[in-house]
Amino acid sequence: MKTIFLIAAAVCLALGLALPSFGADPIKVGIVDTYTGPALTYSQDVLDGFKLAIDEVNTKGGVLGRKIEFIVRDDKFKPDIALTMAKDLVLKERVDLIIGTTNSAAALAISDFVKKEKVPFIVTDAKSEKITGEKGHRYVFNTNENTAMIGKATAIVLAKKPYKRYFISGEDYEFGHACADGVWKNLKALKPDVQLIGQSWRKVGEADVVPYLTAVLQEKPDFVIHASGGSGVVNLLKTIKSMGFNTKVPSYQHNATELAALAPLGMEAPEGIMGTSNYHYYFPSTPENKAFVAKFRKAYKRYPRSTALYGYITGQFIAKAYEKAKSANREKFIDALSGLSVNSPVGRIEMRSCDHQATLPMFFGVTKKAAGYDFLIASDIITIPGKDYLPTCDEVLKTRK
Repeated sequence: MKTIFLIAAAVCLALGLALPSFGADPIKVGIVDTYTGPALTYSQDVLDGFKLAIDEVNTKGGVLGRKIEFIVRDDKFKPDIALTMAKDLVLKERVDLIIGTTNSAAALAISDFVKKEKVPFIVTDAKSEKITGEKGHRYVFNTNENTAMIGKATAIVLAKKPYKRYFISGEDYEFGHACADGVWKNLKALKPDVQLIGQSWRKVGEADVVPYLTAVLQEKPDFVIHASGGSGVVNLLKTIKSMGFNTKVPSYQHNATELAALAPLGMEAPEGIMGTSNYHYYFPSTPENKAFVAKFRKAYKRYPRSTALYGYITGQFIAKAYEKAKSANREKFIDALSGLSVNSPVGRIEMRSCDHQATLPMFFGVTKKAAGYDFLIASDIITIPGKDYLPTCDEVLKTRK
């Protein structure tokens, strides 16, 4: 081994290269997310996107002369298990930082824990605006959109539409209410003459949505704001199609244009549904996005969903922050990550210093059949830059006070 090292060192010195690191301890990332049940549709893409970014980094020699390794834990979509997993990763496995989760309650529980332990935590898919809002702090970051962001981005587009009489129909849990409230609050502020003529809430995972949508049609609204999450979006779209709901009244649902919702339905998804998403593998048609899609397809034999983007940029941010910090020290890592920017598949994204929220663009589109696709895609896409729909730093700091 000594002879090999000396030869490698001599070669590097002759070529003016940095010496390779042999036997350096890896940088350890703990991952807590849901790998059981319906949420796997989203969490698996987060993990695979992250792995893709980390493989790229490690292939080039890692960061600080060290490889990045990760340890995965399944929280089974339960906050108490997620917290136990996080404690195990920090206190026993001695990870340098944690990333995850899909469950907002789990993310908030871990956030409280890492604040006490002073361990960096990057949230990759949980949507609660509290994560980087009123309960945000130095040690928590977010690389996906939250409900406040969804609401404002959607309202910016809907405010330019002619609709006046709105109805809200959603699933009765935090995400459903927060998403719908975010859209309505911002829409009312941008267009004061709109009216909310009614609301209807069903339990999460309700299989038979027909009675609820039938009742909505009886109110004769101009527009319907749907607020479902996860697999509920697929069921909602399937029911909308079977009822012909989309031919009777226009409507919106976050992630209705996303691959995870449309691919399972194939050509049986309803046309004309408005939706928002942070990512489409076919848009934007830039060299950076095409390269990401090609690498992801080569590695996993499928197209990336929006959550793959969250995982990928999380890996990008981690590697670049360590490079900037020139140290694995947690406090220096946090200082480096705050305000850092990366070139992502959807353009340059900044991790805002004031709230540690990634400035993702939002894409507003309409479901449509298109030649060359065996499922519906988003058409007439409107890009809303992060700076236009994120809450201001002053607004965030006020919620924290």
